[in-house]
Amino acid sequence: MLLNPRLVKESFAFIEPAAVPAATYFYGRLFAESPHLRGMFPPAMDVQRDRLFSALTRIVWSVDSPATLASYLGQLGRDHRKYGVLAEHYSAVGNALIATARRFAAEIWSTEMEAAWVAAYRAAADLMIEAARSDEGVAPAWWPAEVIDHECRTADIAVITLRPAQPLPYQPGQYVNVQTARWPRVWRAFSIANAPRADGTMRLHVRAVPGGWVSGTLVRHTRAGDTVTLGPAMGGMTPSHDTGRDILAVAGGTGLAPLKAIVEHVIRSGHRPAIHLLYGARRTGELYDLPDLDRMRAGYPSLRVLPVISDQPGYDGVRGRLPDVVGRFRSWREHVAYVCGPSAMVNETVRRLQQGGMPLTRIHRDTVPGEP
Repeated sequence: MLLNPRLVKESFAFIEPAAVPAATYFYGRLFAESPHLRGMFPPAMDVQRDRLFSALTRIVWSVDSPATLASYLGQLGRDHRKYGVLAEHYSAVGNALIATARRFAAEIWSTEMEAAWVAAYRAAADLMIEAARSDEGVAPAWWPAEVIDHECRTADIAVITLRPAQPLPYQPGQYVNVQTARWPRVWRAFSIANAPRADGTMRLHVRAVPGGWVSGTLVRHTRAGDTVTLGPAMGGMTPSHDTGRDILAVAGGTGLAPLKAIVEHVIRSGHRPAIHLLYGARRTGELYDLPDLDRMRAGYPSLRVLPVISDQPGYDGVRGRLPDVVGRFRSWREHVAYVCGPSAMVNETVRRLQQGGMPLTRIHRDTVPGEP
């Protein structure tokens, strides 16, 4: 059966505006037909529904970009091992997904459209199953990790250092899903804030968000000696192969974490580009990692760190929203850019960079996995 990306995208355009009811219908259908799968999911499904639709959106809009799609689905397949997902579970998920698409795109649904969805899902499921199968015997489904340091930087931000029990491979800029003993089956994603180290330790920058079960536990109820569980590394915002260009890094809040890992990697690599790091927060008290960035800058004079404050009128440094500062500061046309933080900031910054002449191929972006 041939893939037809056009039909999948056309129908998804009808489904996307109904994200919440569509995701609710999907899980209702899945659990009604396969009740034994309910135990694999957290008690509260709100975040899970958001994750489902975020992943589905990314898959649908990448369906005609085979290399990008294969990389993402491979990561998903390996990551789903931590939930206990088996190859035989994919059929039930596929049936619920097609039923959801049929219902919410009923206005334009056709036999050809259903065939396109079935073919696309089978291709995606095959890639995920094969990635999970290849990972078996090579890497664990999850990693227990000891908390070896816990430092509260602000009332709601902690920097946490972990030592996985086994080596956990990752690239700078990637993130891991974290589960705490307090909330079994509830996983939240946090970026790794350092390049890979010889001792295998990794740092996370965690902001406790309102209603955040995992983030609140990590910030307020976790101490050195505790154990958490990690999933495999994920994410595609990794260092560019275009090493001859200078670098612009734009970090909002704890979006600093993956960019700090990338900067650390570049410094170690032996390449000597100029690096401009714009580090944004609402108030100076939220610049939680500035002392460590100052130490990095002292050891690498080509690193320039520019704090940007948006909501503190008396601040005597650079004030404004990060996208505005990026737009007015200078021309970044010849740089490679990395942008991470809240999604609205990331989207607007990327738009400003494109307006300034930077091609999208040189803009690497991500939103903060652990934040809304």
